[in-house]
Amino acid sequence: MIESMTGFGKAALQLKAKKISVEIKSLNSRNLDISARIPSEYREKEMEIRQLLAQKLVRGKISFSIYLEITGVDNGVKINSDLVHKYIDELKSIDLNPQTNYLEIAMQLPEAVSATKDQLEEKEWSAVKELIHEAIVNIKDYRAEEGKSLGQDFIKRIGFIEEYLEEIKEFEKDRISLLRERLMKSIEELQQKVDENRFEQELVYYLEKLDITEEKVRLKNHLNYFLEILESPVSNGKKLGFIGQEIGREINTIGSKANFAPMQKIVVQMKDELEKIKEQSLNIL
Repeated sequence: MIESMTGFGKAALQLKAKKISVEIKSLNSRNLDISARIPSEYREKEMEIRQLLAQKLVRGKISFSIYLEITGVDNGVKINSDLVHKYIDELKSIDLNPQTNYLEIAMQLPEAVSATKDQLEEKEWSAVKELIHEAIVNIKDYRAEEGKSLGQDFIKRIGFIEEYLEEIKEFEKDRISLLRERLMKSIEELQQKVDENRFEQELVYYLEKLDITEEKVRLKNHLNYFLEILESPVSNGKKLGFIGQEIGREINTIGSKANFAPMQKIVVQMKDELEKIKEQSLNIL
């Protein structure tokens, strides 16, 4: 089952004197790219958080944030008054609306509140870690739902390419006949006497070079393999991208060998569907 790299997960927790929220956003990326916004209280756990995100989310441009909101009195918490005042002054300089609660906004900004405890309590960190796991589960569920939608779109477009491949097969007989007629007409216009046996040999050789039987078989196999990977238990966007390249190679070869306008029009339609598949596959985990 494929998963999208695009997703969003959120979880919140109310402790004795503080509310903690975790948000995780992800976008598509060739590799894993994590940016983390972590309050000073939990900064010592940043490496552990990054390792957890890398293990669970695997790939994508990940934006991770922990938000801390003081909701009561806690002897282990200190408000950085000087910094809060600076925040309020800066906010007033860009927003003079008298109804704006500058203090509430300032208290949620980085370093407005810090812990006076020398070490993070293990009980609190366990709760925060559980919260991070919950947010990860939520973003993975989001990715899975997005993956279902992408999978349905892939199946539809692969089906279109298969239909176009069948249309190409219907033109095969007319194409060969037309090519034979063109060659015969060219010979007649030269007004030269030719050896009939030699001519037939050359004609067969020429038509064999334009034969697309192998390309059609390989294209069909690649389409089936693409659908097979879609149903595999592990999402593999890179492999889908590689298969898409092989599909494109066979379609291009068919187009270059076609030498027949109706078939070339179908090839253009196949390329259009494949381009949409390749674009969407960049978003697959």
